[in-house]
Formats: sequence, structure tokens, C-alpha cells
Amino acid sequence: MKFRGITLFLGSLGFVAVVLAQNSGSDDLPSAPSAVQQERTKPKPPPPAPRAEPQPSNPSASAEPQAATPANSPPAKSGPPQADVSPQGKGDQAPPDEPAATITKTVNEVNVVFTVTDKHGRYVKNLAKADFSVLDDSKPADQIRSFHNETELPLQVGLLVDASNSVRDRFKFEQEAAIEFLNQTIRPRYDRAFVVGFDVTPEVTQDFTDNTEALSRGVRDLKPGGGTAMYDALYFASRDKLLKAQQNGPVRRAIILLSDGDDNMSHVTREEAIEMALRADVIVYTISTNISGGKHGGDKVLERIADATGGRAFFPFQLNDVANAFVVIQDELRSQYALSYKPSDLRADGRYHTIEILAQNHKGLRVRSRHGYYAPTQ
Repeated sequence: MKFRGITLFLGSLGFVAVVLAQNSGSDDLPSAPSAVQQERTKPKPPPPAPRAEPQPSNPSASAEPQAATPANSPPAKSGPPQADVSPQGKGDQAPPDEPAATITKTVNEVNVVFTVTDKHGRYVKNLAKADFSVLDDSKPADQIRSFHNETELPLQVGLLVDASNSVRDRFKFEQEAAIEFLNQTIRPRYDRAFVVGFDVTPEVTQDFTDNTEALSRGVRDLKPGGGTAMYDALYFASRDKLLKAQQNGPVRRAIILLSDGDDNMSHVTREEAIEMALRADVIVYTISTNISGGKHGGDKVLERIADATGGRAFFPFQLNDVANAFVVIQDELRSQYALSYKPSDLRADGRYHTIEILAQNHKGLRVRSRHGYYAPTQ
């Protein structure tokens, strides 16, 4: 049996690590434009050599369809997980030291990162597990299995900068503010970040690294010009970067999106971009580059993206306010809680489930988290 890939559902997607058969519908969402081009142009490497003595090939196995199969080589230790697609026909016998071909494991819990503020907007960092309850699809969760004040989790951060013509006037200042944020936030040998500029298409000017000098060069390499495909950029950063990023334990994933919110070139919709961010367990913080003095349509789009993913939207009307927004984001990334819970009605149905975290025993507290997650499918 061949396998199409491994989809890793982390964080609020919960349930985690399901190996999908080749004919499953794991790619129902459209790919980001860059991902489509990569799949079309990527050469297919030869099948991996068997570990044991070579067996006679099975004609029926070679007759099986090969279309839409991703990379056939086993994953490198430093890269994202990929599928084991060793060609075995129905009549082949696996060597005795190899594991079974199909492994399905479902962890029946959901992970959520959230922040708590008081009535004055100040972060509350000293609460305990007993101070919270969880509703999943409006039903009380069976059990809160773990609870942590996650101030020191490693960060995986994507900086997405609108490089279209519409932001040219304040582009230089935003670059410098972003560089200062990365210098203050990314800790060597602990956190990692990448930089993407987008106009008509997203362009990675600096891939994942903990080197702040390299990240600074990536930001300065951004050049404004062209249209705006913001949804494609968010989709690409969530799916092709953060969802596939290697991790050796719990991490906090965030995207900082600088844009005026006016999208005129994307192939995916706003809701499809939001859905992919949720599937990748990404919190999105948006910083508007609109300086007209009042909110317009693009600002409402930025607000929708941030709210749906558990982040915040910032609307700086002066240049100095951009730097202040970055400072607030940095503080919030170090002022969050994380819990995991078991839903009362757990089904691998692929549908959207709502989440509501309630603060109890204290008055005037506000909890902010993503509003839901997508269950896995089998």
C-alpha cells in the first residue's frame, strides 16, 4: 500500500498524527501558489533501496497509479516530515524487521494557547488550572489534562511583510521596527523565525533561523512593488512553513502580518487562509499599514484574521505606534497559558469545533484564544 503523506495536527487541531491513505481527502483546500509550482517542477527521486535482500518485483505494484505522489525519499533529520512511500505491492512481503505499513494513532485531546487580561487590559500571569473551565461545541470538556503558564516555550515566528505599492510610503520605517522586534524576541539556539515579503506572490527572503543578523538582512532585502496577494502569503506561511516545521517538543507558533489588508491578487479566500492558520496551530497578529486616520475595509479584514486565530489586530496611526505594536506582541508571546483537554464528544469527523475558555473564581477577567479547531479525518 502506498501513502500520500503524513498530516500532523498539533495544538488546537488536537488529536495529532494520523497517517492518511493515498486516496484520502487531506488536500481538500487549494495549495498556495508557490506550493503548486513546486509540486509541478519537483523531480521524483528513485525509490529507496530495501533493507533486506532484494525481492523480485511485483508487476501489479508497478501498475498502480503514481500521480499526485509527493517526494518519495525518507525525511532528513533536519527537514519536515514526509511520507514513506516505498513501493510494495499486495503480494510483497515486508522484511521481518520493518514495522507494519499502516500506523494510525489518535491522541484524544485538544491543545489551546490563550491569554488572560484584567479589566484594565493588563496581563494576568498567576492563575491556576482550577481557575478555568472549557466548553467544546458548547459542551463541558470531560477533563483538563494539563495546564501550564507557558512563558518560556520556544517560538516559531513568521514575519509577513506587505511589499506591494500601497505600503511604499512607510515601508522603510516598518522594516526597521520589524528588525528591532526580531532582535528583541528571537533567542539564539531556542527560537526560530523566517521572513516573507509578498506582493503578487510570497517570497522567502530568509528561511527559518535563530540568527538575528540573517533575519535583519532578510527584512532589508524586501523591496516594495506590485499587487497584493495577502491571503496567499498567509496560506503559504501557515502550510508550507509552520505546519511543516521540525519541532522537538511543544512550541508556540505565531505570524506577524504587516499589511493594509487590501487583497487584490490571491488565489485562495480569506476564510481558506484562516482555516489553514488554524490547522497549523498559528496565532496571527496583524499590524495595519493604513495611516488614513480611520478604519477602512482592509482593517476589518485584518481584525477578522487576528480574532479568528486568537491574536490581536493593531491599528497604528503614527509611525511610532508601529514599534509600540511590536513591543506589545513581544510581551504577549511571553504572557500566555496553555492547556490540553479531552472533549466530551470526540469524533475524527474533520469538521470545525468551537472552543470557549471561561475564567472562574475571578471577576473582570477576559480570556482570548482561538475560537475553534478542525478535527482530523480518518
